[in-house]
Amino acid sequence: MAGRAYVLPPVGRPARKKPNTKTAPAVAAKTPPVTRAALFGPAYARVQVRDQALRGAVYYLSSGHGGPDPGAIGQYGTYKLAEDEYAYDVTVRLAHVLLEHGATVYVMVQDPNDGIRDQAVLATDYDEVQHPNRRIPLSQVQRLRQRIAEVNRLHSRHGRAYQRLLALHVDSRSVGQNIDVFFYHHPNNALGLRLAKNIHKVFTARYKRAQPNRPYSGNVSERGTLYEVRNSHAPAVFMELGNIRNQKDQRRFVVPDNRQALANWICEGLIADYAKRR
Repeated sequence: MAGRAYVLPPVGRPARKKPNTKTAPAVAAKTPPVTRAALFGPAYARVQVRDQALRGAVYYLSSGHGGPDPGAIGQYGTYKLAEDEYAYDVTVRLAHVLLEHGATVYVMVQDPNDGIRDQAVLATDYDEVQHPNRRIPLSQVQRLRQRIAEVNRLHSRHGRAYQRLLALHVDSRSVGQNIDVFFYHHPNNALGLRLAKNIHKVFTARYKRAQPNRPYSGNVSERGTLYEVRNSHAPAVFMELGNIRNQKDQRRFVVPDNRQALANWICEGLIADYAKRR
């Protein structure tokens, strides 16, 4: 059975005789390895590795904005929704599920006390730092330079390993514009394009199942001007998760299960891409 460990007799040695009882004692299966990550918060700090589907893969997860810049703001009743809080929650949920499949994960923007949150309205704060523990500059250019410099430093450490960067953002458009999750890649990076297509394929299938009466309109397109996509040494995909100002899209964010679904579907696409790496 997948995910179970079994003890077999050593090669070249005779198996032990059965004891003189009606039934032999059962061999206890080894418990799957468990690690703890404080970044996910007390409720989610325990990470149980379910399988090794992503063993050898290295991911850099970059949620948009953070620190002094909350990003786009949407009005939700009497509350304000900040882009960086929702992009971050999906990102750390994705990090958690990637670890469950044996991946190596770097979370490039980190909040020391938020973790994975199950509230609808996520409070806005400004205490996020950039990996490993650096203050996030207010200047967007400085912020992106700092972030990608760290990604590229880590990339060189991992050498020829399979490495990918995912940048997760929440778009801001007119209040009436409902958009589906869509993806950008660099026009000259075939691996980034393949990764985007594999994630997009999962979203297309999942939307067809969840909302059969509404076609999924998210797409994959080129955008080489994006700093993270253009300067990352790891093949990169830039994702827009929805419109923070649109009421229908807001439901995609304020329901915790929907944020978890986004993370799960992205992970499915990553697993499919990694399986096709050769």
